[in-house]
Amino acid sequence: MYAVIKTGGKQYRVAKGDVIEVEHLKHREGTATFTPILVVGDDGQTTYGTRDLKPYTVVAKVLGDAKGDKVTTFKYRSKSGYASKSGHRQLHTLIEIVSIGGEGTGSPAEAQAAAPVPAAGASESPGPEEPAADGSEAATS
Repeated sequence: MYAVIKTGGKQYRVAKGDVIEVEHLKHREGTATFTPILVVGDDGQTTYGTRDLKPYTVVAKVLGDAKGDKVTTFKYRSKSGYASKSGHRQLHTLIEIVSIGGEGTGSPAEAQAAAPVPAAGASESPGPEEPAADGSEAATS
């Protein structure tokens, strides 16, 4: 099972157990939850769209912060005595994907099966009362 999440202006394709480096998050320790999700795929079945993906979340454990490679800039103007050198190291957060799923479901196929869609024009009317589990009849008056 995989999911496509969006964080820091970038999209990442993640699966359970992946360790990825994302733009710096404010979470120091604990877990981070990514929602909304862009795409969820499981066993060749792809689910997308905000309505279908609403129950899904990606939970990740924050492992810590790291710095990226140093980027050096050098500016120079000839014949004027101007030279400027500066550097920058971008902060990143390492996260490990703990789970991909929804409300008690593990896959998109199970989520679609668990949420039946009523037929157009069908009204919800109470059906016949069912007998009690212990075999006695329910009292009706």
